[in-house]
Parts: sequence; structure tokens; C-alpha cells
Amino acid sequence: MASSQIVLSPGHGLLLFPLKFLLFLPLVLTGGTEDDRQALLCFMSQLSAPSRVLASWSNTSMEFCSWEGITCSSQSPRRVIALDLSSEGITGSIPPCIANLTFLTVLQLSNNSFHGSIPPELGLLSQLSNLNLSMNSLEGNIPSELSSCSQLKILDLSNNNLQGSIPSAFGDLPLLQKLVLANSRLVGEIPESIGGSTSLTYVDLGNNALTGRIPESLVNSSSLQVLRLMRNALSGQLPTNLFNSSSLTDICLQQNSFGGTIPPVTAMSSQVKYLDLSDNNLIGTMPSSLGNLSSLIYLRLSRNILLGSIPESLGHVTTLEVISLNSNNLSESVPPSLFNMSSLTFLAMTNNSLIGKIPSNIGYTLPNIQELLLSDVKFDASIPASLLNASNLQTFNLANCGLTGSIPLLGSLPNLQKLDLGFNMFEVDGWSFVSSLTNCSRLTRLMLDGNNIQGNLPSTIGNLSSDLQWLWLGGNNITGSIPPEIGNLKGLTKLYMDYNLLTGNIPPTIGNLHNLVDLNFTQNYLSGVIPDAIGNLLQLTNLRLDRNNFSGSIPASIGQCTQLTTLNLAYNSLNGSIPSNIFQIYSLSVVLELSHNYLSGGIPEEVGNLVNLNKLTISNNRLSGEVPSTLGKCVLLESLEMQSNFLVGSIPQSFAKFVGIKIMDISQNKLSGKIPEFLTSFSSVYYLNLSFNNFYGEIPIGGVFSNASVVSVEGNDGLCAWAPTKGIRFCSSLADRESMHKKLVLTLKIIIPFVIVTITLFCVLLARSRKGMKLKPQLLPFNQHLEQITYEDIVKATKSFSSDSLIGLGSFGMVYNGNLEFQQDQVAIKIFNLNIHGANMSFVAECEALRNVRHRNIIKIITSCSSVDSEGADFKALVFKYMKNGNLEMWLHPKKHEHSQRNALSFSQRVNIVLEVAFALDYLHNHCVPPLIHSDLKPSNILLDLDMVAYVSDFGSARFLCPKSNLDQESVTSLGCLKGTVGYIPLEYGMSKEISTKADVYSFGVILLEMITGISPTDEIFSDGTSLHELVAGEFAKNSYNLIDPTMLQDEIDATEIMMNCVIPLVRTGLSCSVTSPKDRCEMGHVCSEILRIRHELSKIDGE
Repeated sequence: MASSQIVLSPGHGLLLFPLKFLLFLPLVLTGGTEDDRQALLCFMSQLSAPSRVLASWSNTSMEFCSWEGITCSSQSPRRVIALDLSSEGITGSIPPCIANLTFLTVLQLSNNSFHGSIPPELGLLSQLSNLNLSMNSLEGNIPSELSSCSQLKILDLSNNNLQGSIPSAFGDLPLLQKLVLANSRLVGEIPESIGGSTSLTYVDLGNNALTGRIPESLVNSSSLQVLRLMRNALSGQLPTNLFNSSSLTDICLQQNSFGGTIPPVTAMSSQVKYLDLSDNNLIGTMPSSLGNLSSLIYLRLSRNILLGSIPESLGHVTTLEVISLNSNNLSESVPPSLFNMSSLTFLAMTNNSLIGKIPSNIGYTLPNIQELLLSDVKFDASIPASLLNASNLQTFNLANCGLTGSIPLLGSLPNLQKLDLGFNMFEVDGWSFVSSLTNCSRLTRLMLDGNNIQGNLPSTIGNLSSDLQWLWLGGNNITGSIPPEIGNLKGLTKLYMDYNLLTGNIPPTIGNLHNLVDLNFTQNYLSGVIPDAIGNLLQLTNLRLDRNNFSGSIPASIGQCTQLTTLNLAYNSLNGSIPSNIFQIYSLSVVLELSHNYLSGGIPEEVGNLVNLNKLTISNNRLSGEVPSTLGKCVLLESLEMQSNFLVGSIPQSFAKFVGIKIMDISQNKLSGKIPEFLTSFSSVYYLNLSFNNFYGEIPIGGVFSNASVVSVEGNDGLCAWAPTKGIRFCSSLADRESMHKKLVLTLKIIIPFVIVTITLFCVLLARSRKGMKLKPQLLPFNQHLEQITYEDIVKATKSFSSDSLIGLGSFGMVYNGNLEFQQDQVAIKIFNLNIHGANMSFVAECEALRNVRHRNIIKIITSCSSVDSEGADFKALVFKYMKNGNLEMWLHPKKHEHSQRNALSFSQRVNIVLEVAFALDYLHNHCVPPLIHSDLKPSNILLDLDMVAYVSDFGSARFLCPKSNLDQESVTSLGCLKGTVGYIPLEYGMSKEISTKADVYSFGVILLEMITGISPTDEIFSDGTSLHELVAGEFAKNSYNLIDPTMLQDEIDATEIMMNCVIPLVRTGLSCSVTSPKDRCEMGHVCSEILRIRHELSKIDGE
């Protein structure tokens, strides 16, 4: 068969070429679009979502461009350029295959529940310009590969659980405009490179755990407009050119640890509009150049340590709408210009030491004011009537301002929501102002506590806003009964009428207040029975009806208040038994106080249900029967007071579980049996009263029973003690033991001196015979049951006395830390330099002083070494427990000791430390026989363990105080050379006067003043010969806030109350301890009582 051949002309070939291309093109297009389709199906396979969301996503559908959330390019080939599934309720992980959408420019998956890590493959999306994965549950590190997305303009990974550091490569993204990594768990420093992009306008790294300083590149950026770094752990000083950027408008640095001063504003054209530096540690004065921020709208500097006056220049920034300067140490007069800023909507200056005058025309000069918070500013005037024209006012706080006159009729303020006029000196004539407030339909808080408001509470109180949540009327002189109309205020959550002169019954309508959380009628003259209607208050957490005249039984309906954390019915005339269902309120955790009533019957077994209770007080009642063992289930109890009842039986063994107990008083009952040994292990207790019961047998030895100021056991005739104890006889097994004892003493007086002389001579001869030879280490008698250590053990523990192990230098040697083989924890090894005169005597003194001392706040020797070193020279060392928190000196003056990163001591910590030191000194002075004088008390000799418990250390200068006799005219037996430290030693040290325990009291007083002021007694400001005592005594009365350590109260919410009730009494104690005349100084027992009282007062303020 002949084949046929078709021959095409060149013209025909040209016609067929387009046809070939068109036939081949679908094959090319299908490859790219199919990749997108498969990538989407792969992505979908990892997700779980509501059916409506991914209903259009199907592996049978080829039209993926019409799928939910997909946007494709308009031209062929149609590729996926945007994937937006935000807020669709999707869960699952982000698979790497999403990186196959190579034309993707927008990936928006925010506000879902994606988990797992961010796939590094996203860095392959070279055209991606917007990546938003915010508000999910993504974990792990941020992949640095994202920096390969060179077209990225917006990167938002906020509100996840991301960890690790911020990739420094993000600074290489040339087009990046917006970087949002807020609300995660990022750590480390902010990379310097971040500010390198010339396109960057918005940075939000807030609410992480970032540390270090603000990179200069961010501040110097010519494009950056918004900088949000709040709620991190950033520190250091603020950059000096922070306010001089030509582009920055928003600076949010609140809630960090920035220190130093606020930098000045040197640029005259600063664009800053929003500035928030609150909740830092900024010091110094507010620079007057802040007035140069001519565009400023929002200024917050609250809760820092700023001093001095408010600059007048602020009042001339006409754009300002918000000024917040709360909780600093600002003083002097408030500039009048601040009350003449028509743009202001928010002005707050509470908790400072400011004074001022409210302009009579304030209602006209602040026409737009919405929130006016001026509490603690001393105005010494009345509220101007013009304020009634401030129709936009929503929050008005003038508490504790020294205001007088009458309370104006504020009913013309239609937007008023919060009104606080507490703790002033108003002269109220009638209650017309309350009737006026019934026109304020938006009122949610009304606080009039602590004034001199008198008269009967009007029934119109029930006509106040139905939205009213807080009604505070405590601390006045209100008389009459509680009007039943109070039950109309159904929105109330807090009702305080404590410390008034109210009489009559609690109206049953109180049960209508179903939203009530706090109800306080303490210290009135209310009577009758407690209404059952209180059981309707199911949201109640705090119920205080104490110190009234209520009678009858405790209503069982209170058991329905299952949210209660505090229940106080003390000091009434309640009778009957305690309802058992009271002990089924499992939420009771703060206090159950039923004392000083006429309650009878037994303590219900159900008391063991209160496993979270901190304080139980049922004292001064008529309770009987045995103490239920179930009470031991309340393992979180810190205070147990059951005294003055008719309880019988023994102390339950289950009480051994009270490991955190601090106060236990079971005195004046009919309890019997032996005092349990487990009480000795109560390491936290500072008041244990077992007196006036029928206990018998030996009083346990050691632990809490070593401190007579803590324990009271008198009035138990069957008890005996092996140490002198008030009201308790000595233990004896024979009737004539006392006479035998006298004979034994006489014999010993004759024999002991001879034995001592003989032994001393023998030891001297033995020591001389072994001089130059390596000796077996000799441990002191108090260490005879402890591990013995050699010089080689100490060499090994200190790594051959390595400088890396050196932790301190003392007058007579060095202190190293290390590990001994028989000791699990680290130890501190004090090595005496015997070449220094007095070192050997100091070693002996410390050993003798600590031989029989047993107190929880006095350092304990683990063991000692008295041997020779490798060259045959004498070697002496003492081994103590290593205190990981160093000494008090390091905490009070961290910069001096290169510990500038150390957190400041809180006021509560300072009170605890000074109380523990006082306990230790009281023990040394009043409970050691003979009394022991420390003689070198100073902050560096007060050590702090991991829990910040204080221990008095370094007894190298200690001396015993011996009673005078005809044979011995010396009152002090010195164990070491007279030493002490300048600034902490009293004048009598240098005047050859008799040294007494009052020398320690002086040192203690100086330390107390140092802890309050933060000023060292050896500071250069005392180079003129003045003392810390003189400085405090002379200045504190003028302005107490000027002298206190600014870091001390920075975290306290009720700083003013703490200042009045705690700080000032502590200063008085410090001054009375450090007076020049020893006889005028306090005794440490009295000091302990006073500081203990202050600590209890602080606990009440803090709500502990």
C-alpha cells in the first residue's frame, strides 16, 4: 500500500502555531490551579468547623475560587491570592501544605481556635503581604523563616500562646508596616534590628515577658507612629530622645520596670498625642518641658515615684483631654491652670501629698469634664456650687480632701455614675442631698463614709437609682433604724453602714437585695434577731454583723449563703447552738468569727468541712464537749481561738496537721491530758496560749516552747518544766529532790573549779605538744552529735577557696558557699583569719554564744572545724546554712552591692523582717540565762532565707550580761573584743559606759528607721555629724511622705491608710529605740508587742 504524505506550505504552518498554543495552554493552567485546589483540600483536612463554613469546600468541586473565604486573581490563570476565614469558629492546626498557595498575598485566620505551631513553610509565600493569625491558641516559637516573606506589610500574631524570642530577622522585612505580637508569652530582649525598616509605622509587643531596654532604633525611627510595649518586664532608663521623634504619636510603656527620670522634651514639633508611663519606677520630678508636647491628648504617669510639684506648663497644653497622676509622691500646690483646661475630660491626682484650692468657677472652666478624681488633695474648703454646671460629670471623687461645709444638691448632674465624698468634714444639715441624688438615674456608686453625717436615714434612700451597686455610709453618726425601703435598691452589691449609731432591727426587706456581695453593719446598736431573709442573699461573700446587740439563735438560713468567705457575728448576745450547716459553707476561707456571745452546745463535727478556712474564732462563749478531731482537716488555719469556753478532753492528734498555724489560743477551758510533742514543730506560730486548763506532765522541750514570749502555759497545776517557766514548777521524780539538788550544787561548787583548772592545764599541754602536727579536727561540745569535718573537707567544699565560691568578707575572715558530703543543702563556711588580732577570740565568742541558743530567727551552726591547715597553721571555721537571699543590706541598698535588678522589699516584707529580728533580740535579752548582748547588729548581719525569713547572725562580738555580785563588779562578760559598726552603735560604746541590752535596742532602732527611709546611717549626708535618728525626728513631723523609701508602698492599694496606721507607728518605735539615753530606750518585749500589733493592723488593711 502506498503511503500518502501531506505537505504544508509555510503559510499554513504559521496559521497552525496559535492553534497548537491554545491546545497546550489548558494543560499548563491545570497544573498551577490544581496545585491550589489540592493545597486547599489539604488545609481543609486538618480543620473542624461549623458545617456552613466549609460547605462549599468539596473535593468534587473544581471551582475553588467560589469557595467560602477564597479570593482568586481576576485574570487567567486564576490563582488563590487571599484566604480569609476569620471568626468562623474553626479548630485544628495549620498544615505546611498551605505554603503551596504560592500566589497568596493575604492569609487571614484570626479569631479562631487554631492550635499547634506556626509552620515554618509559610516563609515560602514570597508574595504574602498580610499575615494575620491573631486570637488563636498557637504555641511554640515564632519561625524566623517568616522573614523570607519579603513583601510582608502586616504581621499580626497577637493573642496566642507563642513562646521564645522575637526573631531578629524581622528587621530585614523592607516593606513591613505593622508588627503586632502582643498578648503572648514572648521572652528575651527586643531585637535592635526591629526599628531598621523605613516603612514601619506600628509596633505592638505588649503583654509579654520581654526584658531589657527599649532599642534606640525604635525611638530613632523616622516612620514609626505607634509604639506599644506595655505590660512587660522592660527596665532601664527611658531613651533620652523618646519624645523628640518627628513621627511618634502613641507611646504606651505602662506596667514595666523602667527607672530613672522622665527625659526632657527638646523638640518643638513633637507629634506625641498619647503618652502612658504609668506603673513603673520612675523617679525625680515631672519635667516642665512636658508642656512642649503641644499635640498631647492623653497623659498617664500614675503609680510611679515622682516627686515635687506638677509643672504649670501642663495647664497650657490646650489639646489635653486626659491627665492621670495618681499614686506618686507629688507635693506642693496644684497649678490653677489645670482647672482651666476646657478640653479636659479626665483629671486624676489621687494618693499624693498635694494641696490646692478648688476654683469657684470650676463648673464653667471644665465644661467637658467627665471624671474628676482628686481624693487626698487637701483643699480645706467646700465644694463650689458651680460644679452643678458640669453636666458631663460621670465620676466625682473628693475623698479625704479636708472638705467642709455642706454637700451640694448634685441631682442636676444627669450623667453622674460614681460619687465618692468619703472621709471629709462636712456639716450636713438633713438629708436633702440624698433626696436630690434620686434624680441621678445612672448612679452606680455612692460613698459618703467617714464623715460627720448625723440624723436618721431617710426613707428616700430607697428612691436612689435602681442601678446603684455601692452604698457606703460607714463611719458616720447616723441614728435611728434602717428604713425598709433599703430593699428597693435591688442592684446593690456592697452595702456598708458600719460604725454608726443605728438602732432597731434589720428589716426583712434586706432579703430583696439578691445581688448583694458585701453586707457590713459592724459596730452599731442593732438588736432583735438576725432575720432569716439574709439566707436569700445567695451571692453574699462577706457578712459582718459583729459588735451589735443581736439576740436569739444564729439563723440556719445563713447556711444557704454558699458563697461566703467571711462571716462575723462576734460581740452580740446570740445564744443556742451553732447550726451545723454553717460548717457546710465550703467557701468560708477568710474568717469565721462567732466569739463573745452566749453560744452553747458542742462544736459540730462538720467543722472539718471548712478546709480552706484561715481564721476560726469561737472564743468567749459557753461551748462544751470535746474538741472534734475533724477540726484537724482545716489544714490552712493560721489562727484558731477557742479560749474561755467549757471544752474538755485532750488536744486532738489531728492538730498536728496545722503546719501553718500562727495563733492558737485554747486557754481558760477544761482541757486535759499531756501537751502534745507535735506542738514543738509549729514553726510559724507566734502566739500559743494553753493556760488555765488541766494539762499535766512535762512541758515539751524545744521548738516554740523555747520562746517564753510566744507560749503561755500558766494555770495548769499538773504541768512541770525543765526550764524556768512562769507559774510552772520544776519537774522532779523524788519528794526530796530539792534538798538533794542543794547538796549537789554545794558539792559541784567545790569540785567544778578544780576540774576546770585541771582540764585547762591538760588542754594547754596537749595543744603545745601537737603544735606543728596535723591534728584531728576538734568539734565544739554542741556539735558532738553532728558530722565531724576536716580541713580537707572544707578545701573540697570551697573548691580550694576559689574566688567563685567567695560570698562575703568580714572583719575576721571570709565566707564561702559550698557543699559538704553529709549535708544535702548548700552551706556557708565562715573561715577565720587567725592572723587578725581578735579573730580567735571572735571564733570562741561565736561558739559560746550559739552553744545553747535555740530560736527560729537566730542562725544555727551546723558544725565547726578547729584544726590545722596544710602548712600546720591553726585553722578555724564555722559552718552555717546557706541563705540564698543574702542579707538585709543587699535588699535595702541593691545598687551599692551590684544587685540593682533585685526587687524592692514590700512593706509587708519589711514588717515581717523587723518583727522577726525583734523576736530574736527579745529572746537573747529576756529568755537566755544569762542574757546575751549581740553588740554588732546591722543589716549585713541579718540573713534572709528563700522564704524571706530573717535570721540574726555573726555573734563574734557577743557578750553575756551577768548579774553583779560582791566578787564580780563587771556586769558584762565579753566573749569578743568590743567592736560594733559606726552608725549602728550607741554613744555609750565610746564613752566607757556600762554596756547593756539597750545597746542592741539602739542598733535595732537605727535598722528600723533605715528600713522605712531607705537611708543608710553611714550615708554621706551625715558627714556633718548628724544621725539618722536626728534626721527622721526633725523631718518626719513636717512631711512623713518625704522621708519614706519610695519603693516601699508602690504596690500598696491603701497606701494612705497604711501610712497612718502602720508606717508612722513603726517610725515612732524606731525613734524611741534609738534615743541617746539607754534608760529611755524601749525594752524588746514591748517592741515585739507593738510591731505585732502593727502587723495585725496591716493584715486587716490588706484583707488577709
